[in-house]
Amino acid sequence: MRFTSLVMGLVAIISAAGTMPQEARAAEHKKPNILVIWGDDIGVHNISAYNHGIMGYHTPNIDRLAREGAMFTDAYGEQSCTAGRAAFMLGQHPFRTGLLTIGMPGSPHGIPDWTPTIADIMKEQGYMTAQFGKNHFGDRDNHLPTAHGFDEFFGNLYHLNAEEEPEGYYYPKDPEFRKNYGPRGVLKVAADGKIQDTGPLTRRRMETVDEEFFAAAVDYLDRAKKADKPFFIWFNTTRMHVWTHLKKESDRVTGIGLYPDGMVEHDKMVGAMLKKLEDLGMADNTIVMYSTDNGAETVTWPDGGITPFHGEKGTTFEGGHRVPLIVKWPGVIKPGTVSNEPIAHNDWMPTFASAAGMSDAVERLKRGTKLHGKDFKVHLDGYDFLPYLKGEAKKGPREEYFYFGQGGELNAVRWNDWKVNFAMIDGNIATGTRKVTGWPIIVNLRADPYEKMPFESGSYIRWYADNLWLFVPIQQKIKAFFTDFDKYPYQAGASLNAAGINYQSLKVMEALKRLQQLETLAPPGN
Repeated sequence: MRFTSLVMGLVAIISAAGTMPQEARAAEHKKPNILVIWGDDIGVHNISAYNHGIMGYHTPNIDRLAREGAMFTDAYGEQSCTAGRAAFMLGQHPFRTGLLTIGMPGSPHGIPDWTPTIADIMKEQGYMTAQFGKNHFGDRDNHLPTAHGFDEFFGNLYHLNAEEEPEGYYYPKDPEFRKNYGPRGVLKVAADGKIQDTGPLTRRRMETVDEEFFAAAVDYLDRAKKADKPFFIWFNTTRMHVWTHLKKESDRVTGIGLYPDGMVEHDKMVGAMLKKLEDLGMADNTIVMYSTDNGAETVTWPDGGITPFHGEKGTTFEGGHRVPLIVKWPGVIKPGTVSNEPIAHNDWMPTFASAAGMSDAVERLKRGTKLHGKDFKVHLDGYDFLPYLKGEAKKGPREEYFYFGQGGELNAVRWNDWKVNFAMIDGNIATGTRKVTGWPIIVNLRADPYEKMPFESGSYIRWYADNLWLFVPIQQKIKAFFTDFDKYPYQAGASLNAAGINYQSLKVMEALKRLQQLETLAPPGN
């Protein structure tokens, strides 16, 4: 079902104004507030709006967002935590920013100074900005959110299992080792540079740390209401990243398992946040987005998510990249909408910028622009979905999506409903192996969304032979992506494997030359 949206004509607005509450009428003239709520490693089918109850437990508050807004079936994060979060906050593909995988404690690798964030744009548009919960963009002071457009930050800097490493059996007990290589604590940071370390994120604290982040976010909402200014809040829970440590009140509430118990707890927090917006009279003028960073990590099941798609976090398959995505915007997005349009996390920077009043963010940043005193010139890879969300466009603007691995290798490209796999990473994020086939593997993601037919159909090879024409337009999309790399800054990525040298050896012009050579070749079999 293709996305349709409520179009409100001028006459309808005028005629309805007499019956609209004063709060709603006032909201028509204000910039929309933006509340972004993310879980961590949450699978598509861990949300009951997506799984239609097949999991046996329910997420009624997240489901409510779907009933009152739009639910996207073809939403893309990235293959891992840092990459998905970087795509959202920076509006660029993580291949450009070098944030395709995690940086370890103390590493200089993190968010670069030359790239603007979504918070930089929101500040320029007069917004209050805050981030709460998981960050994952590096742990040095220059990587912190308050150095990149946020007024304040209260949260943790790493994935949960890294936070609890110091409690492990084999972790060195030498205080100097912990000082040099251990994770920083949960930080409370202000834009004026003040940093307060509130202590380590221990296994015990993990039981309730999301409640700490929630309380800070609620306090910020109160202050935004008092200041009468629009806000941009990114609220990142630690649920449901491994390893899950539940408080007693959440343990065994579903009778199904640890992960479902955690999801019920997580959903209640989403509901409490929505209620706070209503209590403050802000709900009618607030865009609420719900999502997560990457596909489900099924290798850690039963302390891991569920996805109907092939593959998982860290792989090239849809199960590694597709995420739940639900967006509510009262008066703009038609309630109960289900969209099949492909959309990626880096689309939200230009989309939210447009909603806040900067409709030319992509063009401005390509030319070079100043955002609240800082100069930036970058290439955003995201598209402005605002006309689509408003119902002014029947289709979304995104046609392509690039599947890069943790080491920066290009593995696959989606173009409209088609996906061409040049290489496949199977397994999981830690032990996955990359396989390059003789010819690229073709999938039609509308006809075969779960990527089963290349491996299960006895008639696939005939179908494959009929669709070799795809290689030419796919190559054009790759060329277009790389063409301007010499005009804008980019950062090489980090790697957890010393064998991952492809980023360091990347030479963009050589890649372009290779693509030009490929264009002169006829598709195999012709």
